Amino acid sequence: MGEYRLNLPLNEEGARRLRVGDVVYLTGEVYTIRDMGYERAVKTLNEGGRLPFNLKDGAIWHCGPIVREEGGGWKPVSLGSTTSSRFTGHAARLVEGCGVRLIVGKGFMGEEALTVFRNRGAAYAVTTGGAAAYYADKVRRVKDVYWRDLGMPSAVWVLEVEELGPLIVGMDSHGGDMFAEVSQRVNVSIRRVFRHLGIDPKHRYVWWP
Repeated sequence: MGEYRLNLPLNEEGARRLRVGDVVYLTGEVYTIRDMGYERAVKTLNEGGRLPFNLKDGAIWHCGPIVREEGGGWKPVSLGSTTSSRFTGHAARLVEGCGVRLIVGKGFMGEEALTVFRNRGAAYAVTTGGAAAYYADKVRRVKDVYWRDLGMPSAVWVLEVEELGPLIVGMDSHGGDMFAEVSQRVNVSIRRVFRHLGIDPKHRYVWWP
C-alpha cells in the first residue's frame, strides 16, 4: 500500500498505478455529482448531447455540498460524501463515456463499476464519515457551478481542492475490491461463530453481509 499526492487531471497511467488500500490526496478540480445530476448527465449523453463541463481525466465526488454566498462568490460549509452504491450504473456510464479517472464517495460500488474501472483505467476512493467540515476546508475556491436549477446539493459544483484527503482506494483498475474482500472475511467469521454455537452454518440468518 502506498501514499500518493495526485494532481488533477489524472491520466490513465496515473489511475492504473493506484491499488486497493492506497492513501491518496487530491489537488486540482473535482466535480460534485449525485442523484439528479447523474440523471441529467446520463440522459444528455444517451440522447447524443454534450455535457457543459469536461470530465476527461477528471475526478467526480458523490457529494451534496452545502455552500453559502460570500463576497460575490461561494464558500463551502459542509462537503460530506453520499452513499455511492446507488450510482453504480450511472458512474460506470460517465467513466466509459466521458473518461472519468477517479470517483470519490462513500461505501461500496457494484460489479458494473469494477468492470468499467478495469477496462477504462479508473479507480474509486472513499472519504471518512463525519468529516464534512474538514473536507470543506480543503477547498481553495468554488470555481463554477452547473445546473443550479436542481438545487444546491444536486447541482454540479466545480471545486478547486488542495490536498483533499486522506482518501482510501476502495476499488482499482486491477479488479481489486476492498469491500468484497472485507465482506468475504466477515462471512467466514460469521460461519465460524455459527459452527461454534452449533448453528447451521449454511443457513442465512442475516440479510447482510
